[in-house]
Amino acid sequence: MATPKRLLTLMALLLVGLAVAACGGDSEEARGDTLGVILDRGNLICGIKADTPGFGVLNPDGTADGNDVEYCRALAAAVFGDKDKVEFKEATSGNRFELLAAEEIDVLIRTTTWTASRDANLNVAFAPTTFYDGAGVMVKAGANVSSVRDLDGATICILDGTSTQGAVSDFFAENGLTYSELTFQANPELRASFISDQCDGWSSDKSQLGGHQFTLKADDGIDAVVLPETLSKEPLGPSVRDYDSEWEDVVRWVVNGMIIAEEQGVTMGNVGQMAANPPNNTVARLLGVGFQGGAPANLGIGHGRIPSTFMQDVIAQVGNYGEAYERTLERVGLTRAGSPNASYLDGGLIYAPPMR
Repeated sequence: MATPKRLLTLMALLLVGLAVAACGGDSEEARGDTLGVILDRGNLICGIKADTPGFGVLNPDGTADGNDVEYCRALAAAVFGDKDKVEFKEATSGNRFELLAAEEIDVLIRTTTWTASRDANLNVAFAPTTFYDGAGVMVKAGANVSSVRDLDGATICILDGTSTQGAVSDFFAENGLTYSELTFQANPELRASFISDQCDGWSSDKSQLGGHQFTLKADDGIDAVVLPETLSKEPLGPSVRDYDSEWEDVVRWVVNGMIIAEEQGVTMGNVGQMAANPPNNTVARLLGVGFQGGAPANLGIGHGRIPSTFMQDVIAQVGNYGEAYERTLERVGLTRAGSPNASYLDGGLIYAPPMR
């Protein structure tokens, strides 16, 4: 028989173990329920960029345009069957993760790069990549600069709090170059400084530089050149809070579903026909219907709180990956063909795991 002292020690250890279990990260109390909050509220709140053509532009009347915006609408369509049940909130490079942590936004879809430090230290979970990018530098045409290596001693304008800062720092250090960094909180101020020659180069993700290159020419008559070097890998996509797996699953499988839809030829124009007579099991599972008289598959996404046919609403109202890309990014000159953002069927990196 254990001594009284031994019994007290065992009881103390048991109480400590129970306390740890009750407070642990895997407990129900520690987990979020963003999906429930969204359903109770009646709309989605999506953090986006306000000033980047092609990806996110927030208009004065509260409407928004861009590829990131289309994924916000896709999530609203999945949850509510209505792509317009979404409120857009500007998320800057400096406050985006704070807005997410404070639950002022439900999801961040703002040209945000998936990095190890963000994943590990900011309590952020990243959904699938919607755009594969890389940092670059843009200069004015006629500056007699053909490479980033020609910018030794230059002043580079960059948005503060972005992964671009690290990419530029690494590239210049590794190539024995020096530079001065001029940082801004938003693109309008950075753009004005670039126009007025306060900086020799503008650094950002190459896709965003391409959009600004397009509008600099269209709006200000300024010719700019994006230099050939790609300074980093920048996989961009939606992010949500950690320990909120049900909502993370919805975000993840809406993105994957749009990719699968393109792979299978399911479009805004034919989704109804495909749902009524799916050509294969892959399309049937995507659209939440049975195949050849069989019962629909129960994938468990949303655990019954959103319709199993949610991808029908997403595709009917927003389209597949390629349709969303074409009407937002292609129009600002970001050609998809031959890029990493082509479907894997065409030699690109856009690829989704099976929906089964």
